[in-house]
Amino acid sequence: MKKLTLLLILTGMVLVSGCNGTTTQDNVVREGDLIQVDYVGELEDGTIFDTSIESVAKEAGEAVYNPGRTYKPLEFTVGAGQMIKGFDNGVIGMAPGEEKTVTILPEDAYGPYSEDKIVPITIEDLNESSIIPTIGMTLSTQYGQQITIVDMNDTHAMLDHNHHLAGKELTFKIKLVSINEQIN
Repeated sequence: MKKLTLLLILTGMVLVSGCNGTTTQDNVVREGDLIQVDYVGELEDGTIFDTSIESVAKEAGEAVYNPGRTYKPLEFTVGAGQMIKGFDNGVIGMAPGEEKTVTILPEDAYGPYSEDKIVPITIEDLNESSIIPTIGMTLSTQYGQQITIVDMNDTHAMLDHNHHLAGKELTFKIKLVSINEQIN
């Protein structure tokens, strides 16, 4: 009788513990969630190209640190197209406080580098816009896209319309700060 009572008590405890409605699966990132993350983005060689953490940006130097930027956790809606695909997918299933390193191939980041996105423009056209072109100069289109002059001859400048991270494998160290609300 004691064994049967003990077995019933243990079975009841297992059933109750599994039915309390607060499993670790309940508070994880799902598509449609509005979340906040801190992150450090690195290239394959370990060079930091972006971060939400001011002390990391300062340590990375002037190529990364922007004194006019407000460094705070990045907020976005998962799956809403606000982030590159690999970053979006990388946060799914994370719980608040969890840290994760995600490596993203070019296809799920800024795409492959394309020679087709290098287009010529006459130097005369640039001069008419009060631009004196030099190799390495970055220009902005009317839509805010950054383009770079990658080559020049006597008559033309070659403008590279590829994103500066196109063709690169990216690594993000991500810490989920919060899941603010369910959008779905």
